[in-house]
Amino acid sequence: MSSSVPAPPSPDRSAWVVIPLYNEASVIGGVVESLKPFFAHIVCVDDGSRDGSAREAAKAGAMLVQHPVNLGQGAALQTGFDFALAHPECEYIVTFDADGQHRIEDAIGMLQLARDEDVAIVFGSRFLDDRTNPGWIKKVILKTAVWVTNLTTSLKLTDAHNGLRVIRRDAAAAIDLRQDRMAHATEIVLELGRTHLSWKEYPVELLYTDYSKAKGQSVLNSVNILVDLVVR
Repeated sequence: MSSSVPAPPSPDRSAWVVIPLYNEASVIGGVVESLKPFFAHIVCVDDGSRDGSAREAAKAGAMLVQHPVNLGQGAALQTGFDFALAHPECEYIVTFDADGQHRIEDAIGMLQLARDEDVAIVFGSRFLDDRTNPGWIKKVILKTAVWVTNLTTSLKLTDAHNGLRVIRRDAAAAIDLRQDRMAHATEIVLELGRTHLSWKEYPVELLYTDYSKAKGQSVLNSVNILVDLVVR
């Protein structure tokens, strides 16, 4: 994964990247290495991986926090938030996926928006423009997730299950995730809405790679989202 944005003279030290990590050994090293020129603090929360993901993340230069067993993405994010917030120099948290689908230039643009306009929360949205094509099945389910999320929270988003977010320290401190699987994405919106802090959406492009398609991630995630929406 590479970025079309020139690297700054020195990496950002006040924005901490939190990456939930589970069985992504073949790609996580490249994700971390691509982020390093832009962010000084990259935290990978290894959620009980069995494939050497933790070793590859640490070798690439990430700070590593590990769960001894798989607890789910919500738990991994909460662990990452707690770890980052324990460091006073952390002013913003950028949540970033481990599989290479997020673009660094989008994360940088969202962070710039948060700082320039004093916005507490910036949500990435793949539905503000037409660059991302998730496929019709996944799109229908994601739109259903948006509808359910907007009914149950105070925020009206166009994309409720996008893992790319920028969260200011005061907003992140209000998050206490209890949901483990895909339902955590709705829960985090609910908790951020309760803060009544300022928020915006930002158009992002998700890169559905051969790697993610080979894992069957598009269909599997869609099914997980649908199940969690029904049972939560």
